[in-house]
Amino acid sequence: MDYAKESLRLHAQWKGKLSMVSKVPLKTKEDLSLAYTPGVAQPCLKIAEDVSQSYELTGRGNCVAVVTDGSAVLGLGDIGPEAGMPVMEGKCALFHAFADIDAIPLCIRSKNSEEIIQTISLLAGSFGGINLEDIAAPRCFEIEARLKELCDIPVFHDDQHGTAIVVAAALLNACKLSKKKMGELEIVISGAGAAGSAIAKLLLDMEFGNVILCDKDGIVSEHSLLSEYQRKLAARTNREKKCGGLQDALKGADVLIGVSAPNIVSEEMVRSMAEKAIVFAMANPIPEIMPEAAKRGGAYIVGTGRSDFPNQINNVLAFPGVFKGALSVRASDINEPMKIAAAKAIASLVSDEELSCDHIIPDALNKEVSQVIAEAVAQAAIDSGVARIKNS
Repeated sequence: MDYAKESLRLHAQWKGKLSMVSKVPLKTKEDLSLAYTPGVAQPCLKIAEDVSQSYELTGRGNCVAVVTDGSAVLGLGDIGPEAGMPVMEGKCALFHAFADIDAIPLCIRSKNSEEIIQTISLLAGSFGGINLEDIAAPRCFEIEARLKELCDIPVFHDDQHGTAIVVAAALLNACKLSKKKMGELEIVISGAGAAGSAIAKLLLDMEFGNVILCDKDGIVSEHSLLSEYQRKLAARTNREKKCGGLQDALKGADVLIGVSAPNIVSEEMVRSMAEKAIVFAMANPIPEIMPEAAKRGGAYIVGTGRSDFPNQINNVLAFPGVFKGALSVRASDINEPMKIAAAKAIASLVSDEELSCDHIIPDALNKEVSQVIAEAVAQAAIDSGVARIKNS
């Protein structure tokens, strides 16, 4: 199938992937009086007395805003907020399909961090959570951090944390299969932007081992020209103070995680890695190295971001369940313990009997995933003190 041509045809036919459907009958005067005036005044007054009642008396508690400025849309780059709308609508459709969560796309006509922060914070009372999407680094780090301070609902930049959660899940199972020991891994990440930085932080927090971050200029250090967030992260990486480019970082490495650019890794570079090398080449649509080339270079386990190869490492596995769990306990945040719980939950869905070099991660269409994640995330929220109610 020519996906580009067929998708364009269908988008013109669909005229949007979402529709608003009323839950209530509006056929009689009594229906109108209950759903609207005069009856609607009573829930309004209840919420005025206690804002937390907005979760009980409106759809807020099961509604997420999917927000972008259109500056880093998929692999398309800065194409603008309107051009990002098909992706945001698609994300909302995934929320509904995999977690039964209502989601609203919001595409903001600004690349000014303060304007974006102010806009989202002022709208936060309408939602149970905020999913930031396709906002370019380093601006995305500041926007998320500030919104976490300003909002009393979870704020989650999926390009960062959703990707990191699924990578961590895949790596947990890859370690189990390859018999590589947690804490002793040498991990190279190609790409120091939003996804690469978040992956590095989560893998360090989970104590997988030493992490070396690389960007287009080579191995990143705390003295590189990075944002403050990235510099703090870089100070935790590259324990042996290696210098040089990606090819230098990969010598003897156990793991390569690519969130960067197509065709920048050669068979020879994979061959220089440690035995039973793990290669997650996730650039889309063309990975850093094609799976067959990585295997020829000696890679033991290979994953990509694509659905037409084994081991698709895609954040659709994470975000529906993460939000479902957070919303179920009315969490005020999605914190590190919740992310780690999500990663472990995803990994657990591949049994020892199913685990193989071509099956280290559940299928993206497996609807069981979101419920398992939701339960683990909700418990982690309760345990870490950010839940405001027990599971509803």
